[in-house]
This record gives sequence, structure tokens and C-alpha cells, in this order.
Amino acid sequence: MTRTPAVALEVVDGVAVMTFDLPGESVNKFSPAVIEEFTAHIERIERDPAITGAVLLSGKKGNFIAGADIDQFLEFRTAADAAKASAFGHAMFHRIEKGRVPVVAAVDGACLGGGLEFALACAYRIAADSPKTLFALPEVKLGLIPGAGGTQRLPKRVGLQAALDMILTGKNVRAKKALQTGLVDEMVHPAILRQVAIQRAKELAAGTIPRQRDNRHHGAKELLLDDNPIGRAVVFRQARETTMKKSGGHYPALSAAIEAVAAGYSASSEAHGYAEEARLFGEMAMTPVCRELMFLFYATTALKKDAGVPEGAQPRPVDRVAVLGTGFMGAGIAAVSVMQDVPVRFKDTDAARVAKGVAAVRDVIKDGLTKRRITRQQFEDQVGLVAGTTEYTGFGRVPLVIEAVFEDLKVKHAVLRETEAVLRPEAIFATNTSTIPIAKVAEASARPERVIGMHFFSPVHKMPLLEVIVTPRTAGDVTATVVEYGRRIGKTVIVVNDSPGFFVNRILAPYINEAGKLLDDGAAVDAIDRAMTAFGFPVGPITLIDEVGLDIAGKSGAIMAEAFGGRMQPSEALVKVLGAGRLGRKGKQGFYAYDEQGKRTGVDESVYALYAGGARRREVAKEEIQRRLTLAMVNEAARCLEEGIVRAPKDGDIGAVFGIGFPPFRGGPFRHIDAVGVGEVVQQLEALEATHPGRFTPAAILKRMANEGRTFYPRTGKPV
Repeated sequence: MTRTPAVALEVVDGVAVMTFDLPGESVNKFSPAVIEEFTAHIERIERDPAITGAVLLSGKKGNFIAGADIDQFLEFRTAADAAKASAFGHAMFHRIEKGRVPVVAAVDGACLGGGLEFALACAYRIAADSPKTLFALPEVKLGLIPGAGGTQRLPKRVGLQAALDMILTGKNVRAKKALQTGLVDEMVHPAILRQVAIQRAKELAAGTIPRQRDNRHHGAKELLLDDNPIGRAVVFRQARETTMKKSGGHYPALSAAIEAVAAGYSASSEAHGYAEEARLFGEMAMTPVCRELMFLFYATTALKKDAGVPEGAQPRPVDRVAVLGTGFMGAGIAAVSVMQDVPVRFKDTDAARVAKGVAAVRDVIKDGLTKRRITRQQFEDQVGLVAGTTEYTGFGRVPLVIEAVFEDLKVKHAVLRETEAVLRPEAIFATNTSTIPIAKVAEASARPERVIGMHFFSPVHKMPLLEVIVTPRTAGDVTATVVEYGRRIGKTVIVVNDSPGFFVNRILAPYINEAGKLLDDGAAVDAIDRAMTAFGFPVGPITLIDEVGLDIAGKSGAIMAEAFGGRMQPSEALVKVLGAGRLGRKGKQGFYAYDEQGKRTGVDESVYALYAGGARRREVAKEEIQRRLTLAMVNEAARCLEEGIVRAPKDGDIGAVFGIGFPPFRGGPFRHIDAVGVGEVVQQLEALEATHPGRFTPAAILKRMANEGRTFYPRTGKPV
């Protein structure tokens, strides 16, 4: 069977125009077969004296090249295998860079990873002036470093500091910024991209445009830091220090990327830098961190294909939404909706609250304007999509209502009854609750099959997860519609079954409770937080309580304790501190102290006098803190899987990583159990249960798996 080629070639006035359009895929990717095609085309171009220039275009609208097909990374068995693949990429792109025929990269859409490395090897780069055109080297997000020359060529194009910023963050650079930094040579309207690219190829061939150019901005800062060895040493030292501070040393690819870039500035040959890049790429490809970040990539990709929607269920169109409640969460939900051009009816009980909520929406959108992600006109258009109201007028035309009122069942019931009275029968009522079972909310509904949970995370415009909660009565089209809408507003969506706390907050509750029990046992506030940030969480559990608010944590804790009994009973410390009227940051007093601007100033030592033990704290080993808190969380995650709250381990891992910041380099609770060993986890739980009865009884599923030698994920092949 003949394979459809991925790269078509035609010659126009002596210019070879290559169009990359990978069959059967939504994006262009480099695979061994594709690279073989490119190599054959380059060889033909080099041999044909009638061809004097070349252009690379994409046949996929809005996408240039997404990078390498990472399935091939799963075939690496050793660091040498991965290093060899990197060296192969070097050889291919070296031929493009040094060949007789100059190549122009005509970029319209996303130019990522190996796609950008290809473009960097070209003699000239043109960007289409389009919101979809962006450039990035996101390899560090997979625990890797650029492996096809990115660490060597990018600094020469944009300067050392700008290159390190792109490589170490993996962030997107839009077309205009790419032009300003010298990453691209020109920006044109998409309609003339092909025409201009062919013309520039001719000019390069004729020598009108030199193949060797320095487009970097050469200001005083660049001369001082980039262009002399002493200045570069300062840049590299600062990069190492900043990276270590932000990552805690958990992501070795960051340090490896710095070393690869530094090798390119060494006094030895140019080949040394490329050799170091290949060696370090190989080493990173074999790290546990790379393995877990790869898992998250595959898991989120799999989730896009299998979102937990009932078979055959079709989403209904959502052309507008209503948001009930103009507080912090409601404003966030409204903001992410209008940012996707969805009109919002934004309702609250009085005009002052509505005005405050609309202002909060405006502030969220303005952040995009300040960072130049949107234009002034887009900003005004999006703000104009929010219609504040104190009435239910217009609700009869709304297909989806998202309720974000106070976390109180009576209040939610009252709002549901009022709203349902003015909605169309097929309209959906989604409640944004963090712990109250959806079935209990739906008890007030005349149409409980149209009620569903949408659990957003705070701040809504930054947190990527949306937990969609269904009951046995939820209609299939309701689930499909809400999942589709969640994706539309940019969320990673997991569908979970109804239960107090659902999945994410249910596994968070024993984690927070155990932190409180450690306070009861005499551990210091900051020692607990330090231990868990050292484990890899973005903030410690006591900091989290203060940030969320002790009142909210207390209310959620009471709901969870009522549902699950002894193992979820709140600690004395939390109860006493809340009882003393402390609210955390918003009240400028919690476990930590805050100044008038709300900036934390340190542990509030007076908090220890409020509960057992007083000011005398005892030393608790970091390892004990980490063991008690993480085992409480992963054990509860296993229970949720056993009870069918989550459909599969991957959903639980994504929920934990994207919802509460479980360390991505550990993959999630279920990946962590596999890494430690199911049998070892059971033994550790049993040892803790002997010391702390009632809180660490191993989940039955864990005991069965330990006895049978099973794991949550396959040991080889694709991780999901």
C-alpha cells in the first residue's frame, strides 16, 4: 500500500516550494518517516542546479510544525539512543543551514520545538501576522531540552538572555515579539506569505539578502552582558540561581539546558556545543522526571479523545451563558467566558455587587491587554460582552446557567428554584460548588436531569482544571454540553461521579487534616509548609488554608467530616484558630501574620497559644511530615477509584496535578504509588495506622493490588 507523502514539492521560478501536510493528523510532526522525506527533498534540491532557493510552508491552516512526534521517544532504551536521535537531527538541520540552496521558513501558525529548530536552521524566517502564529521551545515541559540545535542557534538569533528565557520557560512568543527580538526577519499578512517567501528565496540566492545576518537588538545591556565572557558568566550564574530557587532542583532539564547553552559559548569548536546538547538531551530523556511529564502529556491528550461523556451524547450549542453570583469565583467564570467571545448575563442581588463584579471581570481581561496578548479593540469587545443585572431578564434565552453563590445548600436551593422558573426546559443549571453533593443541590429542582456540577478552581483564569460532576440522573447531553463548553473556555476537563468533595477536594481534605493533626502534635507551622514545598507542592498546606480562608476551610471540613467520619475529623488547631475569629490572609491574621497590604510577614507566633502545646513546638522530621500528608492523600485517591468517583487513574492524576498542584514531576497520586511500589505504600500505611488509628487504614484496592503484584499503569509502552 502506497503511503501518502507528507511533503509535496513544486518548483516555481527556480524556487522549490515544499508544503508540509502530514496525512491523517491535525498538526505537522517530525517522525522518522517524515524526516526521511525531507532528507530526500533536500538532496534533490541540492543536486538540481536549476533550483536556486527553497521555501517551506505548511498545508495546515493555523499550524506550522508542532515539533517531534514524541511517540518515538518511547523507543529510547538508553541515553545513547536518545543522544543518537539528537545527533541525527543536528545532521539534517546542518545540511539545511549550510547547503548550497538557501531555505526560507514561511511560518503561519504554531512553530514549536523541532519546528522552531528547523526554522532556526533556515536562511530566512517570515511570520504570518496572525494571532495563531507563535514560536516556542517547550521541551522543558516534558523534562527534556531542545535536541535539534535549539540551544545553539537560538542565542545567536535573539541573544543569550532572550534565548534562556524562551528555553527555560517554554513560553510562547507571538509574531510581533518574534520580529522585535530578531527571531524572525519579517512579518507579513497571511494572504501574501507564500508570494513574499518565494521572492525572499530568490533574493537570498542572488545575494541581495545576505545569508549571514545579525538581527539581534544591540543595546548597552546586550553589549555588557551577552557580548563578553564576563557578562555571560553573570547571566549564566543568575540563570542557575533563579532556576534552582523556582524549581527546587526537581526539574534537572532546566540545569541541563543552561549547560547546553553555555557549551555553545565555549572556546572549543562549534561542534562541541552540539555534542553537549545531544549528550544532555540523551541524559534527560532517561530521567524519571521526563517519564512522568511525558505521562501527563499523554494523559491530557487521551482525555481530549475520551472525556467521560456517555456514548452517543451530543453537546447542545452554547451561544451565551448566565453567571449567578458576582464574587471572586463568579467574576472569574464570567471573564474566561467573554475571553472566548461568549456573551454573559452577570447577576447578583444588588447593583453595587454587580458593579464590583463587572469591574473584577474587566481587571482580569485587562491583564491580557497589559501583556499584549490582546489588542485594545479586543479588550473593549470582550468587556462589552458582560451585561450586569439584578433581574432575571434575558434568562429565557440562556442555554447554560452557572451558579457561583455562597457555599450554603439553602442559598443554592433558593437560587435554583428562582432561576429554573425563568429558564427554558432544556436549559442547564450548573452549580459551582466545591464540596456539596450535586444530588443534594438537585433536590430543589423540577428537572434534576438538567442539573450538573462545574467545579472551577481559584483563580479561575489561571487554574487549568474543571471538574464536571454528574449524578445518576444527569442527562447525557447535559454532560456533553458542559464538557464541550469547559474545553471551549480553555479548561482541562475531568468528569467525576457525585460524592461529597467530588475527587479533588476529597483527596485534599485528609491532606489538610493531617497537616492540622501535625500542628496538634506540636509541629511548627513553617516546618510543615517547608516539608511539603520540598516534596514539590507549590505551597504548603498551612499557607493554602490561610490563602483559601479559614472560614471556607472550616465549612468544607465540616461537610467532609459529616460524610466520612473519623478519618476526616478536623484538627483541634484548625477549629480553635477559626474559633478565635482568624480568617487567614483576607482577615490579615491566620496561622501567618500579614501587613496592611495583605503581604505575609511570617508565622504569627501568637497562634500557638490558641491550641494544645502552646508556644513550645517539637522538631518533626521532614520525612515524617511528607509521609503522613502524602499517604493520607494517595490513600484517599485509591478509595475514590475503587468507589468509581474517578473513571481511571489518569483522570485522578490529572485532577490532582492541575487542580491542587500535586508535583507534576511525580505524575500524580496513582503514578506516585506505582513509583514507590504498591506493596511499600501499603506497608507504610499500616505502620502509620498502628500509630494513628483510624486515619491510615489502607484502601482495599491497594491491598488487593499489593497481593496480586499489580500496578495502576503498564510498566512498558505508552503510559496510558
